[in-house]
Amino acid sequence: MASLVRRASSKLQNVNWSPLWKTEDWWTVWLGTSIMLIALLKIVTKIPTPGKWATNPLEAVTVASLWQLILLGLGIGAITCLALKFMENKAQKFIIGFPFLFSLSFLAFLLGRNITFSKYQLDNVIWALVIGLVISNTVGKPKWLAETTRTELFIKTGLVLLGAEILFNRIMVLGLYGLGVAWLVTPVVFSFMLFLGIKVLKIESKSLVATISAATSICGVSAAIAAGSATRAKKEEIGYAISLSLIFTVLMMLGMPYIIKLVNLGQYVGGALIGGTVDSTGAVVVSGALLGETAMEIAAIIKMIQNVLIGIAAFALSYVWVTRVEEREHDSKPTILEVWYRFPKFILGFVLASAVFSFVLTPMLGTEGVGEILSVTRGMRGWFFCLAFVSIGLETNFSRLLELGKGGKPVILYIVGQSFNIIMTLIAALIFFSGRIFPLPM
Repeated sequence: MASLVRRASSKLQNVNWSPLWKTEDWWTVWLGTSIMLIALLKIVTKIPTPGKWATNPLEAVTVASLWQLILLGLGIGAITCLALKFMENKAQKFIIGFPFLFSLSFLAFLLGRNITFSKYQLDNVIWALVIGLVISNTVGKPKWLAETTRTELFIKTGLVLLGAEILFNRIMVLGLYGLGVAWLVTPVVFSFMLFLGIKVLKIESKSLVATISAATSICGVSAAIAAGSATRAKKEEIGYAISLSLIFTVLMMLGMPYIIKLVNLGQYVGGALIGGTVDSTGAVVVSGALLGETAMEIAAIIKMIQNVLIGIAAFALSYVWVTRVEEREHDSKPTILEVWYRFPKFILGFVLASAVFSFVLTPMLGTEGVGEILSVTRGMRGWFFCLAFVSIGLETNFSRLLELGKGGKPVILYIVGQSFNIIMTLIAALIFFSGRIFPLPM
């Protein structure tokens, strides 16, 4: 027995623990967890944002709220700077550009709070992307921002915080109905797009195909990052898939409700169709709300169920890339442990947050108590997403995207794949939510 303990102790001593504080994925877990603890302990009880305004933007900010926003910027800058210090020792370069990046995010929030813009669903995330794109494709991204536009750090931290909002009890509300739409259709669409991209369109980069396929079939940006991380896609490829997804997300978010009303699908089927096809969770909620309250609830729950597939898809892609794709390409057989190295660690934070809020905090604190915590984590998630989308815009150059597109094949992959996704999801929505085969669940 003593011998076994000594051997186990020796193995633990030989384990390289440095990735826990040296890698971006783990730091997104620590940052997200820290923010949730701060909210739980009520160290912070409110996250400031600009107020609503009509014609004068100064109406959106008071002296008190301006100081709160400055403190918020200092706080986000400090914790992300700490992460960079441990990861790459580039904290000084990061902090030089952060005030400018946060200012652009504030501008995006300010524009998103305009009453007229809000009517057309032009929220802060869309403005963040637009502002970044305008700068990148006109004057170009300044060199001193190179270490500040940490897209993945920002958005993965936001995704860990999102896990707190996706509760398992909400997933169970729709039971097999939601699973029928989200979990039956998604693998079919994902497999179809992989075959289309690799075998039919013969796109050279399999990682790009996998990333676009995941973004289209699962849930946009978060799935693209997970798939890109699992397959070690180039940052330009992940950025391309994200940009492609965002452009069509905006079009579908605004167009789908009107088409659904035109063909009279109703809120149940229409909500299920939106939830299964519009890429972004936030866009799904907005699009569903344009159709009606019932449609919004169904769409949001289905998208949440679909979000659970992020981790499963990431693990499956990690396994396939390690055991098959790279083995064939490099004529070497990597160890199965490489699957763990490739697995996006922010997924663990996402799932753990969901489990803790569902099974621990909700029974202990009740819905109202958890709601107070979520108001803080949701507010922080909004700022991290805004910083991420400004960064995406700043890193997206259309001339480079056209070059990467290689004749438009990735765009064809997305359009054909999304069209197939809409058809398959509509069939599933009619089966589970029309009331003709199964009784309506709500």
